[in-house]
Amino acid sequence: MDKKINSKKKEKKNANTVTSKRIRMCMLFMFIVLSALLLRIGFLQFVQGAELKEKAYKQQTVNKLVSAKRGNILDSTGKVLATSAQVDTVSINPTKIKGKTEEETKTKKEKLAKAFSEIFELDYEETLEKVTSNSSIQTIAKKVEQDKIDELETWMKENNIFTGINIDEDTKRYYPYNNLAAYVIGFCDSENQGIYGVERSYNSYLTGTPGKIVTSTDVNKDAISDENGQYIEAENGNNVVLTIDANIQSISEKYLKQAVEENNARNGNVIVMNPNTGDILAMAQYPDYDLNTPFTPTSSYWINQWDSLSSSDKTEMYRNIMVSSRYEPGSTFKLINASIALEENITDTDVANDFSCVGYEMFGNTKIRCWTSGAHGKQTLRQVLENSCNPGMMQLASRIGTRTLYKYYNAYGLFNKTGVGLPEEINSNFHKEEKVGATELATMAFGQRIKVTPLQLITSISAIANDGVLMKPRIVKQIINTDTDAVTNIEPEQIRQVISTETANKMLDMMESVVTDGTGSSGAVKGYSVGGKTGTSEPPVEDKDFGYVASFAAVSPAENPEVVILVALYDPQVKNYHGGTVAGPVVSKILSEVLPYLGISADKIDTGKIASNNLITVPNIENKTVAEAQKILTSAGFRSMFTLNGNKNEVLVTDQVPASGTKLPNNSLVMLYTAENNVRTSTTVPNLSKMTAAQAANSLKAKNLNIQTEGSGTVVSQEPSAGTSVEQGTVVKVVLKSE
Repeated sequence: MDKKINSKKKEKKNANTVTSKRIRMCMLFMFIVLSALLLRIGFLQFVQGAELKEKAYKQQTVNKLVSAKRGNILDSTGKVLATSAQVDTVSINPTKIKGKTEEETKTKKEKLAKAFSEIFELDYEETLEKVTSNSSIQTIAKKVEQDKIDELETWMKENNIFTGINIDEDTKRYYPYNNLAAYVIGFCDSENQGIYGVERSYNSYLTGTPGKIVTSTDVNKDAISDENGQYIEAENGNNVVLTIDANIQSISEKYLKQAVEENNARNGNVIVMNPNTGDILAMAQYPDYDLNTPFTPTSSYWINQWDSLSSSDKTEMYRNIMVSSRYEPGSTFKLINASIALEENITDTDVANDFSCVGYEMFGNTKIRCWTSGAHGKQTLRQVLENSCNPGMMQLASRIGTRTLYKYYNAYGLFNKTGVGLPEEINSNFHKEEKVGATELATMAFGQRIKVTPLQLITSISAIANDGVLMKPRIVKQIINTDTDAVTNIEPEQIRQVISTETANKMLDMMESVVTDGTGSSGAVKGYSVGGKTGTSEPPVEDKDFGYVASFAAVSPAENPEVVILVALYDPQVKNYHGGTVAGPVVSKILSEVLPYLGISADKIDTGKIASNNLITVPNIENKTVAEAQKILTSAGFRSMFTLNGNKNEVLVTDQVPASGTKLPNNSLVMLYTAENNVRTSTTVPNLSKMTAAQAANSLKAKNLNIQTEGSGTVVSQEPSAGTSVEQGTVVKVVLKSE
């Protein structure tokens, strides 16, 4: 019995021992597992914690760029010529578009590609290739309108597919007037960066700084509360205000297109400027293109050859030939040479028998003909310009000489780019001075075998229209910060006095004669005084296919120009391709609408600036600095002249003529004197008898004298009398009566 009891006790003890060992083994195993877990947790927490937190943050957050709105481009009257609208860009992360199985992933991607292709009207196979690629990002559609985004978001919710699809804010560029001023405005690429025109040259002003949104999202990509969320506001681009007037631009484009098509010309251009400020009021070129669809030609000229052109040749459609192409100006260049002769006192406007034309000039064995088959005979300089006589100009250039000509060409800015602020501006092409022989000098006299840009030429002619003062051409007048409304003005910039006011007025008088009595009659405008010069240049020697260029340069009103215009038609395919025939009418049509639009009436031209009821008072500018005096006089409506040694911001005005309080017409002259420069210049009062008020004013202006009028009609008396020697700036009082 005892043995049985002991045996049972032993068995029980052994069983307890086994159980105890098992418990210890289990506990040891659990301890090891728990330790491993604790070690793993510790490793994840302390070693990889920062990295894993960052990964989790990236998976649970959306980091979206907020596009800055590109600034608007406006015309001088406030019309919006280029603007941006809010759109979106749709992209995907293909590697994140997954199903539970490979088959489910394939089905999901095919489904998504089909939806994209239908909503955005894309090619299905190309879209599927993007969706099934291994890249981290693929762009599906750019510049998407809101209705398409709404359609996509509805599809995503209905199909419960969100992961891997990105919708980011973007902007799209619009041009409300399509083709208007295309070569000035330019356009942007798909990344909203300007690649032509003002869009390119002022890209840094127009482009803003993108903002950013960082926020947490749920599985459906809906935002959830996140105390670490960030919103960095975008800084929008600046608005750029042009000097271009959309109305004048539209008028210019209308008549240019008509002229190019009627004369079957290759192309053509028009520039309209305000000579007093250098403002470009219009810059037109035809054929043109639509800024909203720039890669689709709209004119027959480009459509007919588009498919056969190389990529580089196609860029010609966007090139602004007025700044990036040269041409031989022809007889319009005679204005420059004539002004140099007058300024150098080589001749005067009406010296009898000063020039002789037998129809040609001989240079060794080379015969250079006049444009007409006949001979003009004996002529004055005025008649040389009226007849556009080449031999007369060749004789004049010979008297002036190359060295003097080149000195003034440089002063006129013809050897430099204008710096207007448009991309791809090029410089002129003249003979090297030391290479100019008799033949080169002769052809240069009438604007052949030299090349300038249209903008260089009109800028130079504008100096003649602006009392001899060269202004830098201006295409942008203001930059406006759209966030603060702060305005930065780009002021008109005076470069230099090229010729005297007296010379400039003589030139304007002769230019008017070209229109009233010469080859420029087609540029006349009823009720307005117009001065002009025709031009017809032959094809360059090195490029006979370039064809003839018919051009016309004009100013109006002739007495006090407010508008300068240059029209050029390239390779017109008509029998009479001369500038006076094909370009002159374009000038007339444009001016006939532009002058009234600017508020310049026929009555104003004749008497408005000199009428007794339209006088302004000369301000007192003594003891002001020369710079201050200039500014005060300009603001009041006066011109000023002075000689200065020293800094005009420091030197004080000690005397003025006329005196303060004198009542004079707008644009009258005030002479300024300083202690260092007090030398007075005398001039002779001209005979004004039987002249109209406008004629008398112009005659006195050429002598740097002022006018006061009484009555209307023609001049019957004047004080001081004709032939009297007086100081420049003196007021001449005239009495007018009707016959």
